[in-house]
Amino acid sequence: MTENATLTALGDALRQHQRFLILSHLRPDGDALGCQIALALCLQQLGKDVTVWNQDGMLEKYAFLPSSDLVQMPPAAPEDFEVVVALDTAARTRVGTCLQSIGAAKLWLNIDHHISNDRYGDLNYIDSSAPATGQILYELIRDQELPLTYAMADNLFIAISTDTGSFQYPATTARSFEIGAELIRAGANVGELSRQAYDSFPRRRIELMRALLNVLKFSSHGQVASFALSAAEAKRLGALPEDNEGLI
Repeated sequence: MTENATLTALGDALRQHQRFLILSHLRPDGDALGCQIALALCLQQLGKDVTVWNQDGMLEKYAFLPSSDLVQMPPAAPEDFEVVVALDTAARTRVGTCLQSIGAAKLWLNIDHHISNDRYGDLNYIDSSAPATGQILYELIRDQELPLTYAMADNLFIAISTDTGSFQYPATTARSFEIGAELIRAGANVGELSRQAYDSFPRRRIELMRALLNVLKFSSHGQVASFALSAAEAKRLGALPEDNEGLI
């Protein structure tokens, strides 16, 4: 399918099935995790059986999100589902090891904002004009009159806020601000969420910054600052995973 499914078709799929798996991309960000939790809570309000997997589980930096414990690493033994929903994930392979834990699924929903999305779902809804998948998910919830709880509002606010750089990136739209306001009216605790997301850091990040500042160099008459850290030192400070695939 090359054209977008309608929001009504997505809403029907969510209402008409019972057992759901919600996925997002490996090495997740706030948009991926916030969307996963928000949709899971929405489906639970509808009385659905919901499982949430991410290859990396719930990141410590986003553990403050309401119901963050819903996000689990995939099990070794495959499980069957009626519907798999992939959020903020441009290619099916980006869900990583979760694929190996899916035994069978009748339907895949693919909801995303990346222009590179290869439309791997049975129902695809890709809006590259949206700066965050959280913005698309909010529009789906409102359009289809699905439940929106305080905890969902918190998760959707973080999804949009983090992917827009706290509403500062160029892709941020007027609608992003409008949705942010609507989520605050729906109960999102913007002060506490912003404190947790932007002003609270694990010790390993502080240790990493100290190490980087110690090797900081200036060039181009003081106009360029640069630093380098070996992979071994980064691992020692907890800034690199053991597989060396990327920063966490």
